[in-house]
Amino acid sequence: MKTRKEQSSTPVQRTELFRTSQSWDGVELPDYLQGRPELVAVKLEFPAGQRLECHYHPVINFGLLTEGELTIIAQDGREKTVHAGETLVEMVDTVHYGENRGTKPAVLYMFYLSQKDLPLSVLQQEEQRHAGNTHG
Repeated sequence: MKTRKEQSSTPVQRTELFRTSQSWDGVELPDYLQGRPELVAVKLEFPAGQRLECHYHPVINFGLLTEGELTIIAQDGREKTVHAGETLVEMVDTVHYGENRGTKPAVLYMFYLSQKDLPLSVLQQEEQRHAGNTHG
């Protein structure tokens, strides 16, 4: 009987996907929130041709696109297109939306560094109704 070491001589590969203190648009990320953290993972599935509503994130978040391609569009018109296998560090407190301009579904796993009872995202229209202004 072979030992586990003998079964596989291939070592575990470790690849750092990113290390940054900035979102994709080059803006410095805010300081961490005070208090107990709540980590949240979300899977987003974008059918071809679909997009999210304009929104912003009040917390730091990042993701990994596993299928398709996705374009993030900021309120000021800046864009970033992410392809399968690429990471994305999202904007914080800046209005934007994601859109699948491709012909295949896009699958994005997002990870949020939040706190209990904080929203992960706020729709632009919702913010306007409650506060009378937008972040961005």
